[in-house]
Amino acid sequence: MNLDAISCYSCAMSERNKAIVLRFLDEAVVAGNASVIDDVCHPDVVNHAAAGPNKRGIDAIKKIIGFSKAAQPDQAWTWKAVVADGDLVVVYGVREATWQGQQFRGLATPQGKRVAVKLAHMFRLVDEKIIEHWAVRDDLGLMQQLGVVAPPSVAASTSPPPSRD
Repeated sequence: MNLDAISCYSCAMSERNKAIVLRFLDEAVVAGNASVIDDVCHPDVVNHAAAGPNKRGIDAIKKIIGFSKAAQPDQAWTWKAVVADGDLVVVYGVREATWQGQQFRGLATPQGKRVAVKLAHMFRLVDEKIIEHWAVRDDLGLMQQLGVVAPPSVAASTSPPPSRD
């Protein structure tokens, strides 16, 4: 068995998968071109980061991206790291935008505030199509930036714990 050939194939697959994921993020999510979703997502795609009925299928992905674009029409993403290993691609970065959404996670939100949110997304691809997606976002930080959730007070975070006398 030629390990160099296997390694080269794996590297090539990883690079193709990175290109597919970055196309999805840049063209579909940021630019809002929904037809790209049809090109790069598997019909049975599962979005593990979504709630309720928005977990499965291309239409569910389109619905979530539509909400994201409506809430943050001027969003810009800065990629800090893009790592691929075989069929997995992980992207870490910051999304900056002017919040225009009326609610998030069931809470009313003010419009017109600038926000910056750190996030990590992981994708699994099969036959050069995105089949699974996971996300870790700083939703609490977003809610604090919007003023919906108060940040912890400085006094509370710097005070020593109470004595147990």
